[in-house]
Amino acid sequence: MSKPKVFEKPIGVKDYLPHAVAKLRRIERQALDCMSHWGYEQIITPTMEFYDTVGVASATSDQKLFKLLNNRGTTLVLRSDMTAPIARVVSSLLKEAAFPLRLSYHANVFRAIEEEAGRDAEFYQTGVELVGDPSAEADAEVVALAIASLKAAGVERFKIAIGHVGFLNGLFEETLPNQPEAQEVLKACLLGRDYVGYREKLRELKLADPVQRELEGILRLRGGQEICDQAMEMSVDATAKSSIKHLCEIWDVLKAYGVCDHVLIDLTMIGDFSYYTGMTFEGYAADLGFPVVSGGRYDNLLTQFGRPAPATGFALKTTRILELLGSEEEQQPERVLIGYDAQGRAAALEQAQSLRAQGVIAVTVRMESTEAKASANSAKQSGYAKFIPFFGAQEAKGEQSK
Repeated sequence: MSKPKVFEKPIGVKDYLPHAVAKLRRIERQALDCMSHWGYEQIITPTMEFYDTVGVASATSDQKLFKLLNNRGTTLVLRSDMTAPIARVVSSLLKEAAFPLRLSYHANVFRAIEEEAGRDAEFYQTGVELVGDPSAEADAEVVALAIASLKAAGVERFKIAIGHVGFLNGLFEETLPNQPEAQEVLKACLLGRDYVGYREKLRELKLADPVQRELEGILRLRGGQEICDQAMEMSVDATAKSSIKHLCEIWDVLKAYGVCDHVLIDLTMIGDFSYYTGMTFEGYAADLGFPVVSGGRYDNLLTQFGRPAPATGFALKTTRILELLGSEEEQQPERVLIGYDAQGRAAALEQAQSLRAQGVIAVTVRMESTEAKASANSAKQSGYAKFIPFFGAQEAKGEQSK
């Protein structure tokens, strides 16, 4: 028999100790409060869903889904994102609700990972979905809210890169017609930020020099509104042009929000989920190599649940934000230790209730009066601001350690 796994955990999952949980809950609370002030109402969905509905619709590859069987032999999945479950709810329990719908969430999600990849198999997300509005105004709203939510969560230095899947789709269809495999290979390089590999694949295609230069040129399409003007000159494809026009409209709205200092246009952005149909974006913090937020438009997803509707949204990578803010000191409420014996119990517990109502952390411990002096001396070492004794029939006599 193999040795029992007493302390080991499965690869990719974590224990969160009290100091980390306090930070995680603060990030969650402040982000959700921010979303609430923008009119987004919180929703909770099950951890388990049916594979044939939410599992298939999630766009997470089959190899990355955690699957299990219920007692009837039906295949279930642990949710791999929150967008597909919310699409299910919007199409069922909220099918009579008028659009647009503004929904927010905080949840743990699960994705199977390679053991050597060093990534989490379970992690937390806090995000929003704006359903029923196809406009550039809606896309700009979720980008601006993502910026506000990052600031509320405590992330100060970051950049949001926005792109549009329609631009690349149109440009590739114009320059690489009837070559879907070549298009997908190039998109995979851009998705992985493998620009060296992208150039190598272009050379392998042996394209005409003007086409080669045009497709290499998109790697330089990063910046402000001027990028939209440059991109409009690159392609005559209707899809590409309408996509750039939509991005220009989003930029104009972001200027009205006053957040363009945090935003750049990056036309190599294609998003990491196949259900994205329009604008996509990612946000990177200055001190972290992984994105701390991602999102985009997914106008076809709800069709799979029988209620076609445009939608856009984003998810904060709450666990990564926790890593980013992990070294920061968390400001804790004042903590006091209250010691009491049988005769002082009622007064001690009354005092504890009063202090808690004031936001103080009050811990009560029954002890003998002979232990009071030792407790007073050790209270500060244990993180308590003071020790308050209640012994005998009298209330605290002022024997409080300063």
